[in-house]
Amino acid sequence: MFFIFSQILSFLFNPVTWIITLLLLALLLRNKKWAKRCLVFVTIMTLFFTNQFIADEVIRLWEYPITQDKELAASYDAGVVLGGGMVTIDTDYDRMTFRNSTDRIFQAVGLYKTGRIKKILISSGSGSLMFRDMLESPLLKRYLLTVGIPDSVILIDSLSDNTHQNAVNSAKILKKEFPAGKFLLITSSIHMRRAMGCFKKAGIQVTPYSTDKLTGKRIFRIGHLFIPGIDALEVWNKLIHEVIGYAVYAIWGYL
Repeated sequence: MFFIFSQILSFLFNPVTWIITLLLLALLLRNKKWAKRCLVFVTIMTLFFTNQFIADEVIRLWEYPITQDKELAASYDAGVVLGGGMVTIDTDYDRMTFRNSTDRIFQAVGLYKTGRIKKILISSGSGSLMFRDMLESPLLKRYLLTVGIPDSVILIDSLSDNTHQNAVNSAKILKKEFPAGKFLLITSSIHMRRAMGCFKKAGIQVTPYSTDKLTGKRIFRIGHLFIPGIDALEVWNKLIHEVIGYAVYAIWGYL
């Protein structure tokens, strides 16, 4: 129920949803005064939410900083990789297709290869309302095996649909395998605040290892400052999803 509720909220607060709704109102309202106001709001919102500079500056306030290697311990018992639409599979050809946030799993491979982490725990179930049998963690395990990561190194949780479940299910595995272990939490910078709160609530102390950072150095080019970009809408969608998620988790007592 909570998973469905969170998906509905994400849809309702998506800027594209607002823009389309206002545009439809402008076309359907018989009152010309209100129809004109809706068009004005649509124009303002479209210009605001497609401004790439504004999107960067707002999301910069939320993203968790990158942890530099010099700040890490020599090694950790496990790196916990949180899923998020990284991979799917074309069943007709039995071929995996990598999609979003793949920096997480690639960073985990690098951390293992350099001796920073001893084991990799992948926590990710379906995360989809429609494709309930498309479990991400077994697919990622399959990928890791193909690139030479030993089976004995890989732990998986394929039951989690959200960050709260990631933390609860991962905590059970980690407490059993490493009662006094040290762990890296590997997820995107934009997701790290909520993830860390959930793991703390689940009784697991983690060191953050942010990936998939959306912002870099400030760009003051004319195109970036003033020309609308469709990518900015996606940045806003991710940010609003995370802020709402954090607030709802706090209300539910997951943080």
